[in-house]
Amino acid sequence: MDWILVTNDDGVHAPGLPSLIREVSRIAPVRAVVPDRERSWIGKAITRHDPIRVTEIVVDGLAVHSATGYPADCVQLGVNTLFDAPPRLVVSGINVGYNHGSAYLQSSGTVGAVLEGGLAGVDGVAFSTGSHRDWSVWKRWAESEASLDMWEGIAVVAAGIAAEVFEEAPTGTLLSVNLPDRATSSTPRRMTTVAEVGYDRLFSRSGDDVYVHDFGGGLAFRRPSEGTDVEAATDDVIAITPIRGAGTGTIPDHLRRRLAGG
Repeated sequence: MDWILVTNDDGVHAPGLPSLIREVSRIAPVRAVVPDRERSWIGKAITRHDPIRVTEIVVDGLAVHSATGYPADCVQLGVNTLFDAPPRLVVSGINVGYNHGSAYLQSSGTVGAVLEGGLAGVDGVAFSTGSHRDWSVWKRWAESEASLDMWEGIAVVAAGIAAEVFEEAPTGTLLSVNLPDRATSSTPRRMTTVAEVGYDRLFSRSGDDVYVHDFGGGLAFRRPSEGTDVEAATDDVIAITPIRGAGTGTIPDHLRRRLAGG
């Protein structure tokens, strides 16, 4: 039986999870393995020294496997351990906030989940959404019940994209897809590259020898944003970005010659 593994990094109580599961279930049977709490900014971390407890719970009438580990743990378990056969596709998200630009992609647990699936030869799509509104205001709204219509709407869009990948899988495809929070099936799509961005200070002091994460969300551009996932978000279109994990990249010819001793 072909099936789809759903996970996220916002946890089992993320407001958009039930909508995504329901819409993706229209494509193929779904099994959801999800962190038991928010696991943002964790990348592709794998639990090494602590046991992981997996329990089956019901979320909004849906069976979900809740795991004490990270998003990549959830995919590792879902692909290799919990079930009798691996999935045909991993769908991760929909993340609260855009995961665009190299700084965010490398930090994102949403993206880390599909990278873990890719190591096992399973195609994957990481979905994220965001807005032009003030980040702190929008995040509070997006995590409240007032946003449920939005999550239901973009889940339909996400499932449509996932269906197209599922129908072709396996192809070795890993995608990061960033959806405007008002996206519909008629919102333009754009194939993009990953913007080369960084960020500045992530932590501030809160007491003696204590520092807390208080990043405000700014981007530091290393190169122009034309053709990138960040530009697509600015233009309110859907960014579809092929990604990959660590492997062979490219080096400018002059540096290649220097490194090779030429």
